This record gives sequence, structure tokens and C-alpha cells, in this order.
Amino acid sequence: MPLHDPVHAFVPYPDTPVPHAATGPLAGLTFGVKDLFDVAGYPTGGGSPIVLAMSGIKTRTASTVQKLLDAGAALAGKTVTDELAFSMNGDNAHFGAPINGAVPGRISGGSSSGSASAVSNSLCDFALGTDTGGSVRAPANHCGLVGLRPTHGRVSLEGALDLAPSLDTCGWFARDIGTFARVADVLLAADPAPPPTRPRLLRPTDVWALATPEAAEALQPALAQVEAALGTATPVEAALESFDAMYWHFRHIQGREAWMTDGPLIERFAPPLGPGVKERFAFSRGVTDAQVAEAQAFRTRFRAHLAALLGHDGVLVMPTMPDIAPLRSDPESALEDYRNRSIRLLCLAGLAGFPQLSLPLARRDDAPLGLSLLGPAGSDRSLIALAERLVAH
Repeated sequence: MPLHDPVHAFVPYPDTPVPHAATGPLAGLTFGVKDLFDVAGYPTGGGSPIVLAMSGIKTRTASTVQKLLDAGAALAGKTVTDELAFSMNGDNAHFGAPINGAVPGRISGGSSSGSASAVSNSLCDFALGTDTGGSVRAPANHCGLVGLRPTHGRVSLEGALDLAPSLDTCGWFARDIGTFARVADVLLAADPAPPPTRPRLLRPTDVWALATPEAAEALQPALAQVEAALGTATPVEAALESFDAMYWHFRHIQGREAWMTDGPLIERFAPPLGPGVKERFAFSRGVTDAQVAEAQAFRTRFRAHLAALLGHDGVLVMPTMPDIAPLRSDPESALEDYRNRSIRLLCLAGLAGFPQLSLPLARRDDAPLGLSLLGPAGSDRSLIALAERLVAH
């Protein structure tokens, strides 16, 4: 861990050497690891003083972290996560708010806040995060980074703390697509299906309507750049029933699973939970069996709906978030409103379990704005290859 960390990206653990291969495809690169992943010689705190107190020093390293070490990457340190990974704001009541390296006056986004902060402040070359409801995609949008929510189950979360297992994924950040693709070569095996010779670009007009008018306008040159490289996007509608229905079904699944994961700890110790996190767990505790059953049935229908829309060669091009990162000075109520608006965009990939790649292709008010490519299940490598084509175009 860097001895001097003015941006609060890293958890200030005592420095413990972590061996890595001397050579390999990632030799010469450094990386951060969200403090949900076990690293031998360190505790795993999960952004919670109670979890940290119970952790002890780990003797095994999470399999995905070990892959990176075996490929020659050197660990820079464990990065701050929002409390119990159940936030999207990047402000931990116990460990602070990592600074956004692209716009320090705006939030970094969570819950992979420290990872995005470390990369955007050039403290490491790439960093691991997790994405349940948007915790890679939101910080990538806010901090001007490349970030992937992979196909559910594509990258191992063995040796990592859960939040909502049927939604949890392991993603990562980098400042440029070249470095990002090097990491993909290590973490992602070949896609199960060969990439299409020419992808079918789709523009979900209903998703675009969720962005603020200012953000949608700022994204138009980026959309034109994508269309110039990949072909004109066909207008489609992506939602099933309504975005409100999708929002609530997502929240009911996430809430029930989050309470099953962390509820026993919360009930036993009654830890002081930070703003927003406390209210989300209170909501989660009250989710009913009927709500869960309805939500799971909806998820099955939506996955089939989106799979049919995309086929084997479709790619949605859409805003990653409704707008640029909110200001750090915004009140909690405004941040919660922004989070709830954001979930309506972010829940498409979450409910379907499909991959979504956010690219830092636009700016508004001197702050970065992400444009996303969302493809069918298993098309992760294909999406990254498309992004490389965009950069080369």
C-alpha cells in the first residue's frame, strides 16, 4: 500500500509483501484490490468495522487475485469499499470518501470507490471491483474509466465477500482500453461463441430517455463515433413492462439476498450503519417471499426478452448513468434520488446477467460521462474487441 495516499483510495493496512510472478502478460503493471477479496497476509474488511474485527488475517488469496499475481501484476494495496458494498455513492461513514481523480469535487461512485479512485489518480494501473447493482459501471462513469460488469459468473468471486450472490459480479477498471484488454486476456477465457463479423448495433430509445437532456446531448458525439466505427444503430425498446417494474423487481431480489448475507451479522451486533446503507438494509429486511417470487419470475422473463432482442450479434449502445457524478456537497437525499434513477439504467444488465462495458467517451461540465455497450451472455471479450476498434477508428 502506498505510504502516502492523499486521495483515501487504499485501506491503511500494514504493508505485507504479496508475491507475484517475475514475468507474465501483466508484468510491469500494478493493481488494487477491493477490500471484499481475500489476500493472504491481510484481513478482509468489507468496508465494515465489525467485519474487519471478525476477519482475522487471511491465509489464502482469492482465485481471481491470484490469477493476476501469477500473470506478473504487482499488488498496490487493498482499496476502500462502500460499507458492506451496499451503496453507489463512494462515501463510507467509517473509512471516508475516496477522491475522484477526474473531478475531485464530485463523488467517485461506489461501492468500488477506492478501486476507481486509485486508478483515476494513477496510483495503480488497474483495479478489481465488484458490480451487483452498478458498483463498477457507476464509478467508471464518474471517474472517466473503462469498466466492465461481466456476464454473471464469468469471473470467479471465490474468496470474496458476498452481497447478493445471484447478482454479484467481479469487474475491473483501467484508464485505457489497451491495459483493460491485457487484464481481460488473463481473467476471461475465450467467449463461448465466436464474435459476429459485424455486430448489430441497437439504440434503446427508452433507456436513452432516462438520461438527463444535458447528458443525452453530451453523449451524441460519442454515439456518432460508435456508429461511424460499427454502423448505424437501430432504434429499439429494451424495457419489459416498465422501468418502475424492473427497478422494484431488481431491488426485491437484491434486498432479500443482501439481508440473507448480512442480516444475521446486523441482528447479532447491531452495528452503526452509515447513511443510506442503514435504510437499504431496513428495506431489505422487509422484503416478502411473495415479492421475491414475483421478482424471480420477472427476471426469467426479462432475460429471455433481452436475449431475443440481442440474438447472437446485437449490442445495445446506451448511457451508462443518467448524468455525470453528483457533487460531493450534495445532500444525502439528492444522492439517493440519483441512485434510484441510476438503477433503472443499470438493472438491465443486472437482471439479465449480461455483460456491460462502460467507456469514457464523453464529457459534460468538465466531468466524464460514460457510454456503454451491452451484449448477450458470454460476449464479454467481443465487447472489449469492439471498444478496441472504436479507439483505433
